[in-house]
Amino acid sequence: MACTNCSTGSKDGTPRGCKNNGTCGTDSCNKLTVFDWLSNMSLPGGEAPFDCVEVRFKNGRKEFYRNSEKITLSIGDIVATEASPGHDIGIVTLTGELVKIQMKKKNVKNNAEIAKIYRKASQKDIDIWSDARDKEEPMKVVAREIAIRLSLEMKISDIEFQGDGSKATFYYTANDRVDFRQLIKDFAREFSTRIEMKQVGFRQEASRLGGIGSCGRELCCSTWLTDFRSVNTSAARYQQLSLNPQKLAGQCGKLKCCLNYELDTYLDALKGLPDMDTKVYTEKGDAFCQKVDIFKGLMWFAYTNNMAHWHVLKAEQVKEIVELNKLKQRVASLEDYAIEEVAPEVEKTFQNAMGQDSLTRFDVPKKKRRPNNNKDNKKPEIAGGDRRPNDRRPIERNNNNDRPAGDRRPIEKNNNSDKPAGERKIIEKSNNPRPVGVRKPIERNNNTDKPAGERKPNDRNNNSEKPAGERKPNDRNNNNRNANNRNGNKRNPNDKGGNDKNANNNPAE
Repeated sequence: MACTNCSTGSKDGTPRGCKNNGTCGTDSCNKLTVFDWLSNMSLPGGEAPFDCVEVRFKNGRKEFYRNSEKITLSIGDIVATEASPGHDIGIVTLTGELVKIQMKKKNVKNNAEIAKIYRKASQKDIDIWSDARDKEEPMKVVAREIAIRLSLEMKISDIEFQGDGSKATFYYTANDRVDFRQLIKDFAREFSTRIEMKQVGFRQEASRLGGIGSCGRELCCSTWLTDFRSVNTSAARYQQLSLNPQKLAGQCGKLKCCLNYELDTYLDALKGLPDMDTKVYTEKGDAFCQKVDIFKGLMWFAYTNNMAHWHVLKAEQVKEIVELNKLKQRVASLEDYAIEEVAPEVEKTFQNAMGQDSLTRFDVPKKKRRPNNNKDNKKPEIAGGDRRPNDRRPIERNNNNDRPAGDRRPIEKNNNSDKPAGERKIIEKSNNPRPVGVRKPIERNNNTDKPAGERKPNDRNNNSEKPAGERKPNDRNNNNRNANNRNGNKRNPNDKGGNDKNANNNPAE
């Protein structure tokens, strides 16, 4: 985007600058500048300095003006220049004898038709100019909406206000002719100012807007390139570039201007080489040129009946074969003139000299780590040595093998096998930390030690003590059925709810 700080100036009359030390190129203090290498040289005695100066406006637009009032001007001064109508505000970019060379380069005649400089800009002029520049971006958005509403095939790329704010110039690009009569009426009614439409080319649009090219630098047309030479596809063919429009086109959509930079060098190198369309005739068959190395002077040929195998020949040998073919003489074969294949250059590999990361570190996906379920990786303190977390061997608890025979302790497991039937204790399922002799038996309403008349009914829907009319059906937890099974009585299969029968058959009652 445009840098408005460099050209608008501050309220004291001096340029504000872009705070980039004069190195930015897009609409700034260093765009399309010319180094005045004659600035420290004095003129011969009695000769007056050249009376024209170069003034830059927004986005690198430069004009030449005559200093008819003999005002002392230097590079960077903000001046008020003649315009139609009113006046315009610009910045002086070049003075002295170099202005005469620039005018000759751009075919500007030094005559009386050159506009003149009124004065140095005052603070009031700078304030009006700065306010007009602030209106340009909001106006551009509204102007594009109006053009879209009118269905005009055009692109409004930029707006430039005159220094006194009396006129606005709309720069646009279009492929065909555009009828913008209604557009001008809408603009004048919307913005209440004088409107001027100016069509520019796609290269000029890129020069005005600026940007970064594929090389990583600022666009040449927006920094130092002042003229646009025609570029065609033959420049790419001479340099043996692939005819890919996406690679050869710049941001303007046209062929890159840099295709002409090295074209002359390639044309000089091609003068001593045969054409790419060269055809040689041998007794083994006809051969066509497939590839040319311009700077090494090598050419690759292949037979028409074997296009897969190429033969490398020097340019001098190809010229010799062509001269013999002109005399209607055929050589034996290309193998007699072919040279050995050129060894490929060793590719320089990346050296990790400073500890940088590998360039291919993201090519191979990383392996997923399995979740570690062992949150506590500490080794358990177990008698008998260290034990690893993944060791699945049974843990030996209360191991007495390492102790002497007199110190071994018996393992207490509530073993009732050595006691009589009446002295056996009930095994406690809950983990009771008390010693074996102090542990209390778990009370489970055990009726086996009581007489039949003192037994308490279980709390599982026992219907044995209720009258027959109040008993609830119980299919799963039937205590009478368990009593019958202990007494060895068989239940009648035809009896479905026989609580009374089972109760009568119980010999304990």
